[in-house]
Amino acid sequence: MIEKQEGDIVILAIESSCDETAAAVVKNGRDVLSNVISSQIELHKLYGGVVPEIASRKHIEKINQVIEEALKEADVTLDDLDAIAVTYGPGLVGALLVGVAEAKAISYAKKLPLVGVHHIEGHISANYIEHVDLEPPFLCLIVSGGHTHLVIVKDYGEFEILGRTRDDAAGEAFDKVARAIGLGYPGGPKIDKLSQEGDENAIVFPKAKVADGPYDFSFSGVKSAVLNYLNKCKMQKETIVQADVAASFQKAVVDVLVENTLRAAKEMNMDKIALAGGVASNQALRRGMKEACEKAGIAFYYPSPILCTDNAAMIGAAAYYEYKKGTRHGWNLNAVPNLKLGEH
Repeated sequence: MIEKQEGDIVILAIESSCDETAAAVVKNGRDVLSNVISSQIELHKLYGGVVPEIASRKHIEKINQVIEEALKEADVTLDDLDAIAVTYGPGLVGALLVGVAEAKAISYAKKLPLVGVHHIEGHISANYIEHVDLEPPFLCLIVSGGHTHLVIVKDYGEFEILGRTRDDAAGEAFDKVARAIGLGYPGGPKIDKLSQEGDENAIVFPKAKVADGPYDFSFSGVKSAVLNYLNKCKMQKETIVQADVAASFQKAVVDVLVENTLRAAKEMNMDKIALAGGVASNQALRRGMKEACEKAGIAFYYPSPILCTDNAAMIGAAAYYEYKKGTRHGWNLNAVPNLKLGEH
């Protein structure tokens, strides 16, 4: 059984915003007692992307099992918990509803406080788990399949958004380009792997600058440039070197992410930068950001790959700081697919 000191807060966290059904038990925001993830990637590969209806059904099938496993691994029961946390947005509405309904049911049955967590706040908080020295304020770049945000983390749960994508998220662009060059789904890891065999300077793809938003991102242009390049090669019967296309595309995306982040850090006098989100496990992005931070004398933080993709440990970390601030949700908590960062 868990040994609880006075003041310890143990939270069961649930995450079901997309195609991972996850549950974790987290103590005091940074001590992960269990982190169980059931991924649906193999299932969605058949369709070349996430099918929302299938994702929702799979969550229903898996959620009880995943929670039971998380409690068992952590060696706790529902009676040892201080609160239940759940992602309630943004994400796929049907998928979110499964987690929210489950969390409300447990909270109601065991008379435990319910804490709804913003998915992106969860990604940011993944950094707290592995970096005990990391505390706000710091600059964070969140890069995932659905989101690209550049934010100042002013305090726990308090954010100032400096920039966001105007069109495709970085991860979305990776998926679309991967599909175009015949790699399939999920695109990010496949492009990352193939790029290591290619020449990143073989093809010059455009790097978009947003005139009225110096910290904003736009990736639809580079995606279109890759598609045009592939079409031109096919029409002129030229050989397409997949690895070179992947590496050159990846360089165009990574360069913009690093340049915008470093510019913001210098202009906002930030001496700490953190990475978060699924694309944060991309080797080229980690390498590029690390080199730029070293050159600028900025401390650089990033989570292990398992904490970059969707998981419940990061939700438990975020929930701890929300719980300490007094955030509580009632039985009217609902899934909010387009929830904005900083909203409650």
